[in-house]
Amino acid sequence: MMMAITRDVSPALERCELTHLPRTTIDFERARMQHAAYERCLIEAVCPVERLAADATMPDSVFVEDIAVVFDELALITRPGAASRRVETPAVADALARYRTLRYIESPGCVDGGDVLVVGEHVFVGQSTRTNAAGIEQMRHILDPYGYTVEEVEGEVTACLHLKSAVTALSDDVLLMNREWTDADRFARFTIVDVDPAEPLAANALPIGGLVIFPAAFPRTERRLTAQG
Repeated sequence: MMMAITRDVSPALERCELTHLPRTTIDFERARMQHAAYERCLIEAVCPVERLAADATMPDSVFVEDIAVVFDELALITRPGAASRRVETPAVADALARYRTLRYIESPGCVDGGDVLVVGEHVFVGQSTRTNAAGIEQMRHILDPYGYTVEEVEGEVTACLHLKSAVTALSDDVLLMNREWTDADRFARFTIVDVDPAEPLAANALPIGGLVIFPAAFPRTERRLTAQG
């Protein structure tokens, strides 16, 4: 059975790690409502949700995807590039251990799950400020026995924090992409749907249960997705 693990929004969210964005005031209650709407979308897609508790000492902990990359065969527990986020690992690992064998990225490797794009048996990993070559090589070693091909996306994640800020999968053969933030030629084997130029942050989709969960904030790109079926 498919399920999702989420984590409630930390009341310390305003102290989150930032790289490409200026620090601004965050409306905590609005963030909680938006996160609850996301969880409802998962449930409507017939995906039960297991929610972990928020923690005031972990501002970024709502972003559970950075802490673990889950495959059918195993869950890869990452070692986040921001040292402040490594305290998030135990709770996520404990939750996943009930469902998957766990494997870990170890020092000096660093991987953020936001840099890991899984498209079928292809695993693209962006080398960024949060993911290094040592972490990518460990991923390759761990996943190769299961038939996954790990491909490093080197030197191309520069205008945004993570690879999946620039490109996400709509299916095993269709990607949603902002070409300004990554090299489209690397993904030439796939069909590419471009974000609307007025919505650079719109390459952010989650296919699940035959549906695509997509932010309401990007209506122009949504129309493009609808046109593509």
